[in-house]
Amino acid sequence: MHIMEGFLPSPWWWIWIFISLPVIIYGIYKLNVLIKNKRDLLPLLAVAGAYIFILSSLKLPSVTGSCSHPTGTGLAAILFGPAISAVLGLIVLLYQALFLAHGGLTTLGANVFSMGIAGPVIAFVIYKACTKAGLNFYIAVFLACSLADLATYVVTSIELALAFPAQTGGVLTSFKAFATIFAVTQVPLAIIEGAITVLIFKYVIQVKSDVLVKLDVLSEAGLRKIKELTT
Repeated sequence: MHIMEGFLPSPWWWIWIFISLPVIIYGIYKLNVLIKNKRDLLPLLAVAGAYIFILSSLKLPSVTGSCSHPTGTGLAAILFGPAISAVLGLIVLLYQALFLAHGGLTTLGANVFSMGIAGPVIAFVIYKACTKAGLNFYIAVFLACSLADLATYVVTSIELALAFPAQTGGVLTSFKAFATIFAVTQVPLAIIEGAITVLIFKYVIQVKSDVLVKLDVLSEAGLRKIKELTT
């Protein structure tokens, strides 16, 4: 989903920077609060950031001026919330733009909005809705991470369609064209990302389950129920 350097015309490249900036500022505030009050969670925060970096670096070329890959943001969104996930996404995207020629500086705002903001918000909302509805924890994680991945590409398609509307049919026709191209590769990638993230949460529950309670990902009762079902 990384839109390459220089691909977005003005005013779209700076509009997405302007839209993303308040979320990033709020995310930095939330991150500082987390670091100040829960320093023991820093290793897990680093793992969440590394997970985003590794998955989002596995790019497949796209003819749209962008690329396809898993995003990895669902894990951070469930653990730390969408605001902190946005900051992690910004750090990853900035590093990839500067050192890996993956994405770009002028397209950083659009890439941060689609991968660092829209995806995590969808993951967080779906996870909370599923757990509130009493759905199995692992199914909730799978749905949240898979749909967050897909949402990132839907938003990227919208960003590209707004910048490059079709001469016949306008933005909607252009959106259908971009989304159709992405869907071929992104649907299986989203399913894989959801499954991998479920395995990571299974591991966390086995070795450090108290962290999930501390982060309000699971209640004590919910954690006991999961452990009873798996023993």
